[in-house]
Amino acid sequence: MQRYFGVLWCVMVSFLAGLEWLPHAAGFELKPFKDELFAYPRVLEQAMDGAFLRLDYQIQRDLRDRDEVPERRVDGRYVSSRPSWYVRERSAVLAGSKRKHIRVGIPDGDTRLLLVYLHGKGGNRKQGNADWTFGGNFNRLKNLMVRNQGVYLSPDVKLESPRGTQEIRELVAQYRQEAPRAKVIVACGSMGSQVCYALADDAGVAGPLSGLFILGGATDRRLLTSEAVRSGVPIVFGHGSADRVYSWEKQYQLFQAVISRKKGYPVRFRLFETGSHGTPIRMIDWRDEINWMLSGAAKDEQ
Repeated sequence: MQRYFGVLWCVMVSFLAGLEWLPHAAGFELKPFKDELFAYPRVLEQAMDGAFLRLDYQIQRDLRDRDEVPERRVDGRYVSSRPSWYVRERSAVLAGSKRKHIRVGIPDGDTRLLLVYLHGKGGNRKQGNADWTFGGNFNRLKNLMVRNQGVYLSPDVKLESPRGTQEIRELVAQYRQEAPRAKVIVACGSMGSQVCYALADDAGVAGPLSGLFILGGATDRRLLTSEAVRSGVPIVFGHGSADRVYSWEKQYQLFQAVISRKKGYPVRFRLFETGSHGTPIRMIDWRDEINWMLSGAAKDEQ
């Protein structure tokens, strides 16, 4: 009898050890958080098996009715204060100079995802940390990260200088040392896209990337021959059809060119009908797009 229970105990220990390993083997995805508030509006047009979506953005419904003070303070339903416990302003020596960034979350060996947001012209590290503007979408992103073993970085960026790109390379490298298991996604808004394109062409950064967001960004065809595209890194473009800063048609042509480089390439284009330059930052569904980037579905499309 004692021998029987001894065998049974060994089996149970092995089973429990397997349960601890199972989540890592099964993959990683962000759990739901306020999905009903941040889901995409009605689809007006769909093409390429869903890779292209034209979405029904309406300024009255999606901005004026959503915000208590338009463009300054979203309705409280869209915001959770939980990430405030994890927000820290940090500085790091990058390319020989001390530069500031905002960090949300604590990097360690258990960190599953590192997401970096790069602001556009006239912005700074505080833009990506804004809880109440952009419809609460940055607050949702911060919540998704701290609730899912993630770390979020919003650094100051020198947009018009190769030095700025080098600083972001070094910032990512420093956090990779602290969180070696983390997947890395970089999101760029507006002119920050120029830094994204430069990072995409860097084998040291682009090779391990798990995704790129280009939101209301410029068009740069060097993406087509970049290390990121050669490696099959998933890409999401977001654009407003009424963007007066960067043409959505040119960005759409880049999207099509990426697809033509390799059949089934994991790339998406989300066009917000009547949306302006900042609309993609307000309306992008972070959870849906990040989970697609991290999923086997994106990899299977390569």
